[in-house]
Amino acid sequence: MLPPRHTEHIFPIYFPSPLRLPAASIQRRKEMPHPTTLKTYASRISLHTNPTAQRILTIMDRKRTNLCVSVDVTKAAEVLEVVRRVGASVCMVKTHCDIIEDFTLEFADELVKLSKQLDFVIFEDRKFADIGNTVSLQYSSGTHKIASWSDLTNAHSVPGPGIITGLSSIGLPLGRALLLLANMSSKGALATGEYTKQTMRMAREAGRDFVIGFIAQERVDEGEEGDWLIMSPGVGLAAKGDKLGQQYRTPKEVVLEAGADVIIVGRGIYGVQGGEEAVKAEAERYREEGWKAYEERLKGQ
Repeated sequence: MLPPRHTEHIFPIYFPSPLRLPAASIQRRKEMPHPTTLKTYASRISLHTNPTAQRILTIMDRKRTNLCVSVDVTKAAEVLEVVRRVGASVCMVKTHCDIIEDFTLEFADELVKLSKQLDFVIFEDRKFADIGNTVSLQYSSGTHKIASWSDLTNAHSVPGPGIITGLSSIGLPLGRALLLLANMSSKGALATGEYTKQTMRMAREAGRDFVIGFIAQERVDEGEEGDWLIMSPGVGLAAKGDKLGQQYRTPKEVVLEAGADVIIVGRGIYGVQGGEEAVKAEAERYREEGWKAYEERLKGQ
């Protein structure tokens, strides 16, 4: 059982104004859907050379899931417990290793074992944001040694292209992959407009051998060549937001209307009341809703 303190501290839900795409943007996507959104996950595997990107798409197709669960709890045993509950329903598990109070490399090894047993990719949501030399050390060294166990990580584009160079010097030889943060789901986020455009430019110039896509609220690759994976946080079936500025959209809004490939859900799944079976059932409910939106998207509707 997860300790009651998490239920009390993390799970209460609040209802500020929800994040919505402009109506004109939604209508435009209905009339002229992005070409990538009309392709199956399976057909996109061959469009990627990065092994992690290929594995993600393969798992999504095989397990019929576009669900990533973000496990934001602070004890290693709790992380593993949540993963065991949701693993059958997900293509990816997202971690924040720096909030785990008792993190060890033995814990990381156990997480890797579960990823192989339950068939999912590990995404460490590190959000690197420093110069190339520093991020290469943060990625490879220190307490967490992220590159040794995480298939996928992410970074801000603020430092410029050197951040990609630094991370790829460590991750590329290991077959790892990187997402860039094109925009964010929190209220008042500054990563919009020109910032997003410049992030796209950085990714395009870096090539797709290491950068495989973006954290974004909608498809940001309009007019871009190549196939990019779009992963969207801030997904919820009931809640519209929390008191810290997070804003939620439904799987249908994210996958069908906004064109994202992967939905990222956290407290909406592991915070559900009712114990182990309730968490499993909620993960499966999100998997079904995300997949239904994807199948509807393929029809061009």
